[in-house]
Amino acid sequence: MHIRDILTAHRPSFSFEFFPPKTPEGAETLFQTIRELEALHPAFVSVTYGAGGTTRELTHDLVVRIKRETSLDPVPHLTCVCHSETDIAAIIERYAQAGVSNILALGGDPPKNLAGYDKSKDAFQHAADLVSFIKKFNHSGVHSDQRGFGIGVAGFPDGHPATPNRLLEMDYLKAKVDAGADYICTQMFFNNHNFDDFRERCQLAGITVPIIAGIMPITSASGMKRMADLAGGVRFPAKLLKLIAGCGEDEAAVQRAGIEYATEQCADLLKNKVDGIHFYTLNKSMATQEIYTGLGLRS
Repeated sequence: MHIRDILTAHRPSFSFEFFPPKTPEGAETLFQTIRELEALHPAFVSVTYGAGGTTRELTHDLVVRIKRETSLDPVPHLTCVCHSETDIAAIIERYAQAGVSNILALGGDPPKNLAGYDKSKDAFQHAADLVSFIKKFNHSGVHSDQRGFGIGVAGFPDGHPATPNRLLEMDYLKAKVDAGADYICTQMFFNNHNFDDFRERCQLAGITVPIIAGIMPITSASGMKRMADLAGGVRFPAKLLKLIAGCGEDEAAVQRAGIEYATEQCADLLKNKVDGIHFYTLNKSMATQEIYTGLGLRS
């Protein structure tokens, strides 16, 4: 189903994100998680993507399996990094043939495992370029939906780490939407004020597509530190840091506190009419299920 139809039918929408495991055992464990979360009836699920060849295939395999073996609508991530126009055309044609209806178009991070990576050689320098290319592909008539692929792009309530100029950052986001994006999914954030401000700045910039809030519950102190490394620019408010510090070495207490904090975030977002909430699951179901229970959502 096209993302516009999905987001019209689910107001607000709830969605989950997974990443492709690297082993057959990991794939089966993840699929058990997906089955557990399928019972929560998400509007869609997204699958992350890496520029390397092996990761690329793992993403495709997981997306196609979700499409074939579940009732879920998968939204694969696709990045500009290390791709030619021919590469991207082949990937999106495979998705079209598999009946996949939507793509999340991202700039992507430079690959850490590729020495001497030169971004200037990539066919797409910015996510807006990738969005434009997918829109042109849509006009080729290969996709079964006459509108072609639905397209999502990323937003950064705490600011994009590569664009310290916040005015320019909003110009870049507007360019992605003007190129044809149907919705925005934000990076994780832990301060709802920053999201509310981001949403208001989008309105001032003339951005009218749905904005889905990215939420990741803290389930361990070590996980929070990894998050700080991987998600550059994400801010951890003092309230959250104080809450986690108060748990000491009790990891179970940290998990409870993190889930409670995320549940409060979600309740506030829903109160303020958020278009949707996207859960970064880390391929686990427990935290998301508990948040659903805490919010009183249908399962």
